[in-house]
Amino acid sequence: MTLHLPLTQSYTALGPRFFHAQEAEPVAAPELLLLNEALARSLGLDPEALKSPEGLALLSGNAPPAQHSPIAQVYAGHQFGGWSPQLGDGRALLLGEVETPQGTFDIQLKGSGRTPYSRNGDGRAWLGPVLREFIVSEAMHAMGVPTTRALAAVATGERVQRERAYPGAILTRVASSHIRVGTFQYFAARNDTEALEALTAYALKRHYPDAEGPMGLLSAVVAAQAKLIAHWMSLGFIHGVMNTDNMAISGQTIDYGPCAFMDGYHPQTVYSSIDRMGRYAYDQQAQIGGWNLAQLASALLPIMGGEEAIPEATERVNAFRDAYQNAYIARFGAKLGLSDATADDLPLITDLLGIMAEEEADFTNTFRALTEGHNPLPDSLAFAAWHGRWQARTPDLQMMAQANPAIIPRNHRIEEAIQAAVAGSLAPATRLSEALARPYDPPEGSEDLRLPPEPHEVVQTTFCGT
Repeated sequence: MTLHLPLTQSYTALGPRFFHAQEAEPVAAPELLLLNEALARSLGLDPEALKSPEGLALLSGNAPPAQHSPIAQVYAGHQFGGWSPQLGDGRALLLGEVETPQGTFDIQLKGSGRTPYSRNGDGRAWLGPVLREFIVSEAMHAMGVPTTRALAAVATGERVQRERAYPGAILTRVASSHIRVGTFQYFAARNDTEALEALTAYALKRHYPDAEGPMGLLSAVVAAQAKLIAHWMSLGFIHGVMNTDNMAISGQTIDYGPCAFMDGYHPQTVYSSIDRMGRYAYDQQAQIGGWNLAQLASALLPIMGGEEAIPEATERVNAFRDAYQNAYIARFGAKLGLSDATADDLPLITDLLGIMAEEEADFTNTFRALTEGHNPLPDSLAFAAWHGRWQARTPDLQMMAQANPAIIPRNHRIEEAIQAAVAGSLAPATRLSEALARPYDPPEGSEDLRLPPEPHEVVQTTFCGT
């Protein structure tokens, strides 16, 4: 079967300072592990052709697209608050873009080998992070969160050395684009206003055609990120590494490294092994989102009019606070069945979260129990009093059923799937992925996937692992 992959490459029109063109490093013995057939069809691709030797060669990087060379994109960024003047795709290559009725989508290989931006890295990925991103990003999509998606996971037949040798793998990622806050920072740091203007025009055309100029782009990104982070918060999701190079201009969740969903609720929860100071803890995500957007504004200032534009740019960044609170109230209001939630309902929301923190209640299961008419905290007098206040609002249970997932990609289940895959079985990963495709209406037989971890199953720390 012939693979038809109608790839374009509009990003290269920006010029060679935006990327480095190269082919992927070949791998020894590629094997298709997981293929997202529904996503393939939505992109106008034939799943059977992707399974063919020709398709596998493309997904493994062993054969470049016929139309053009893949590219590694350059960017900079603040990593844990520290400035890194040049980062870029150190282990990823953009194959090109696919045009669909729903829009334009990047197709990227992650783990495809070294690029000029690898900075002493090997440019590879091992099976664990590839499976984590595949499972979590698709679960996020099923829960309605704007996100990059996973098209395929391919084993390379090679070992990748980390703290020990692991089986290598490559992820095919699909995104609205891979333009980051750090992309703008890279050119701002070099005083390259021509590149900033070209990048702004490209980002506006691709993502926000109704916005105008750099101020319009800034406001559009502020609005998108406010909604995105509020959505994360409503699901107990912790990104774990909210560097400016990991904030997409499109408003999609990008770069699933040490990400995790909370089990027991605590607002200061951190899982990431590299977040030693709690900079990206659950309750810091909105603050960091605002900080990142301020860095975007700073990068755009040279094409906004310089110092004279600071007051207006500041006002537009500060709009994040109200936009985020409105989105937060709407999201948590929906979780409590309040279709008309306003700021007056914040005490109802925060009081419940306070009780949950005190009781160390499971975040997902507490809201789901309320949805299903169960009492999640039968021994809590504080919860009983709160429950009466909530019932007085006559909650809409149908709304709650669409806002409170029954199944999330719990850390211990992901770890179980990874360990099984390393041992040669994809059954747990496949079963978990199939259940997570229906998070609000889980399939029969998946009840065990709803359970929080037993004490010996608790995952305390997550790793980038790339």
